[in-house]
This record gives sequence, structure tokens and C-alpha cells, in this order.
Amino acid sequence: MHPHVTFRLIDLVKQGNIVEWKKKEGDELASGDILCMVETDKATLEWENQDDGFLAKILVGDNSKDIPVAAFADYSSSSGGGGGGGDGATADSPKEQKPSEPAADPESNEANPGSGGAADSGGGGGGGGGDWPPHSVMGLPSLSPTMSQGNIASWKKKEGEQVGAGDEMAEIETDKATMAWESQDDGFIAKILLQEGAKDIPVGTPAMIFVEEEEDIAAFKDYTAEDAKGGGAPKKPAAKPEAKKESKQETAPQQQPQQQEQKPAPSQPKQPSGGRVIASPYAKKLAREANVDISQATATGPEGRIVAADVQKLISEGGGKAKPQKAEKAAAPGPEQSGQITSAQSDDYSDIPNSQIRRITAKRLLESKQTVPHYYLTIDCRVDKLVQLRQQLNAGLAKDGKKLSVNDFVIKASAQALKKVPGVNASWHGDFIRQYHNIDISIAVQTPSGLMVPVVKDSDSKGLTEIGSAVKDLAGKAKEGKLGPAEMAGGTFTISNLGMYNVDNFSAVINPPQAAILAVGGSSKRVVVGSSGEFEEGTMMSVTLSCDHRVVDGAMGAQWLQAFRGYIEDPVSMLL
Repeated sequence: MHPHVTFRLIDLVKQGNIVEWKKKEGDELASGDILCMVETDKATLEWENQDDGFLAKILVGDNSKDIPVAAFADYSSSSGGGGGGGDGATADSPKEQKPSEPAADPESNEANPGSGGAADSGGGGGGGGGDWPPHSVMGLPSLSPTMSQGNIASWKKKEGEQVGAGDEMAEIETDKATMAWESQDDGFIAKILLQEGAKDIPVGTPAMIFVEEEEDIAAFKDYTAEDAKGGGAPKKPAAKPEAKKESKQETAPQQQPQQQEQKPAPSQPKQPSGGRVIASPYAKKLAREANVDISQATATGPEGRIVAADVQKLISEGGGKAKPQKAEKAAAPGPEQSGQITSAQSDDYSDIPNSQIRRITAKRLLESKQTVPHYYLTIDCRVDKLVQLRQQLNAGLAKDGKKLSVNDFVIKASAQALKKVPGVNASWHGDFIRQYHNIDISIAVQTPSGLMVPVVKDSDSKGLTEIGSAVKDLAGKAKEGKLGPAEMAGGTFTISNLGMYNVDNFSAVINPPQAAILAVGGSSKRVVVGSSGEFEEGTMMSVTLSCDHRVVDGAMGAQWLQAFRGYIEDPVSMLL
């Protein structure tokens, strides 16, 4: 298998449609070229090439629908290195021999942005033009299904240390929790490119250099993020032409200064100077997410166009922050807030930095309120029988050190109601509504870092004690920041309970792509009409169901609440 790179759509979509390929098999590619048009859940986007090379094989044709995020196309690398990509097919074309004509291009082996995996940057047997020993550029991995950026909380290994498969190399703060980044191979950490405390790093950004041989570590002492992206390597071969020019100084002493002055000239037009910034959609997206000034990126794309690799280079070098700082200074002469996670203090206020979890939660809740048509249904449930049954069960469980909460009954009743009215256990997908066969209930948990939503899997098939133990375990992990991706993924319905804070009732925001969330208030004594028609004292609890009107019609939401109230007011029925 010839050296090649497998293209995947990672950050943009979970699935997409190939509208039209703009390049054909065998075509030569340059960084910034548009490969094809991809229809996502938001818009039709240009899929931009990140590297120079040749398109060897197209694996998914025009008009392909609902393609999951996976390998779409392979192209042969222009480098002579032996580090390869996957096992995708390559086209047996005479054009594959063209990469041997120019000098080896180290950029052809960089990590595929957004993949979160390792790209074989040096290749085998002195790949990459012989500039670096065989190595892998390890990009920041995606440690949760929704992670697009993260923070380096701490490094567990140092430069030069040996690591084995499964060893914890670093702790990464994601949008969900602080998670361990584990090594997938045996080897050595030659160079760390992102230091502890680095914030808002896009997934796929080069984080460290990994080598298999200990003697190769020393070669990466001065390795930089620019080298990882291919920016530093071309400088070394450039020294050879300069040496040749020096030998010709005797015959043309005035030509060399002119040539040296002309070399930096091409890079100057690539720096926009107050005019309209020409950049690809993906480059603009990365700049927005990282809160950097895209005009400060050095353009390397066609006709001075800023491409994604230019923005990622700007981010890795810590640039692009100056302009926003000046703007904020002029607007308000107080403490500067340029996106850095530092607190500001004054006599009038204190600025508390937002954690990664809180910022992502805020972003998604805002999107939910803006894009999901909410409506709300509220009912009161009489919970006297539930309170009595809970007391009886807890008396028997006390010897085992266990205790059931009202929330455990709410979870069980919700699961049974979803089983009875399955239309609520669904999500909106544009062309269709997906109805889930499994009932996995997400539980909102408040933590010091922000709101976490772990999932109780198969809630309908679990008993009350199983549900109670699962919730206790998940809530503990959430507060310690130790939840794993599998414990937060796949929820089909959410419960948010503020009853313990003596809140009577409230309306919760739907957690997309789910179609409903149940807001549970506290229970209180009220005067109610009894079964005999006389007034009596009863314990009442208010619940509000927030529904996505695209999925759950008003009548269906009401039917679900009726089923829920039936189980809550007669709790023995949900145990049968």
C-alpha cells in the first residue's frame, strides 16, 4: 500500500450527503482546494483540502445520502515517507508517480485536523525528506461524542518518558468532564507541544510528538507546533538553494540581495490589512470557536485565501488575541476579558471564569431555545401513597445501608410512561422522527463545573434499588469530574428535579436531540378534594413536561403525563 491519507469529516457533521465532487480521481490537489460539496444538517458546505497531493480514489460517489462520519476518500501522499494511512483502496494511476518529482513535502503527513488521532508524520525509514526521525504527531483527541475543543488540565507524563498502551498521558477538560487521555501504543513522548493550562484547543490540534525508539527523542528537542503543521520543515531544504547562490556571488554579486528581498514578498499579500478577509467557511468556523482574529492568520491557500490549517497554526502559536483585547479596552476601561480563563477583581464586581463545561452547556441551551419549538404541560400529582411505600421500602433496606429517594420513583414512573407512550421517546431528524426502542433516562446533576447529564441505561428494566444505586454512582462521578463518555451518551429523555430546593414548579429547557424533558418540583401539603368528595389534606407534587412540538403533539404530551401520574399516584402498579 502506497503512503496515503484517508479523508474524514469529523468536526462538521455526524452524517452528511455528498452533493457533488469538484475533483476527479487522479487530479492534483493543493491546500485550500475544494474537494466536494457536502450537505449537512445545517447547510451545504465546501469540503476543503488541507494538504498538497493527488486524489487517488473516491470511495463515496455523488448524491450519496446519510453517510456517517467515516472515511470518504483517499489520496496518495506527495511525501516519500513510509508512514501510511488506512487500508482504503488507491487508484492505480500514472499520476501517482508525480509526487516523486518535487522535493518531499513534510506537510503531506500532518495529522488530519479534527481526527483526534495520530498521523504518521515522519514515515518509516527516514520519511519526511529525512528532516525528522520516524514519529507520530498526536492531535488532541475527541473524548466525548460532542467534543469540538478542550483544555489541557495536566500532563501525567513528561518529555522523554516511556509510555505503554493504556497509560494515562494527560487529563483533558472536555465539554462534559475532565477525562484521561490514554496511550494507544508503546513508545516515548519526544515533545509536548501544548502546555498545561492551554485553553480552547480545537480537536486535532497537534499536542505532542510520539516516537517508537528512545534514541529518536533528542532529535525533537527544538521541534515546534509550526514543524508539526509543516511550517518549519521547508526552511531546511531552503538552505540548499541559498548555498548555491552564495557560490555564484562572484559572477552575480547583486542578484542575491534582490532574490532574498523577493522571497518574503509572497507572504505579505496573504496578511489581510483592514480589507475583506478571504477565508474558507471551515477556517471561519474554527476562528469563531477559538475566539481568534482570523485576519491575523497568514494565508497559504489559493489566491491569498485563509484555509483551516492557517487558523489552526495561529491558534497553536497563541496568536490572534490582540485585536479583541483592544476592542474591549476601548469599549470599557475595566479588566480585560479576551477569552483567557483568568478572574478579574474590582471594588464593584468579581469576574468568575467559565469552565469548559459551563460554556458548552450555555451554547447548547441557547441553540435549543432558538431552534426547538418548546411548549409546556403542567399537572399536579398526589404522592401520599408514594411517600408511604417509600417509608416501608426504606425500612427494609436500612440494614443494607440503602435508601430510596423520591427521584428514584420519578425515574421509574417516567420510564414506564415512555414504554406506554413511546412517541415521546423519540427525536427529530429533519426527514424523519427516530423512535427509540431503549429507554435511557438522562439525569440533570449540578456540579461545581456546571450542569452534567449522566444517563441511567435501560431504566424501564431496572428495579428501584438498581436505579437508586446507578443515580448515586453517576452523580458522585459527575461531581468529581470522572464520568466516562459512555456514561453521558445516548439519553432518550431527561429529568431535572429541583424539589430538594423547595421549588414548587419550573419549566426546563429540552436537551437536544431529545424531544422532551420533565421538570419536577417539590412536594407540599395542600387541601384537596378526597375520593369521598370531602376536603382533606394531601401531599401534592407539580411536574412540567417541556416538549418539542415537531415530535410530540399536545395530545401525546398529555397522554404521557396521564400515564406518569397514574404510576406516581399508585406506585405499586409500576412495580408489577
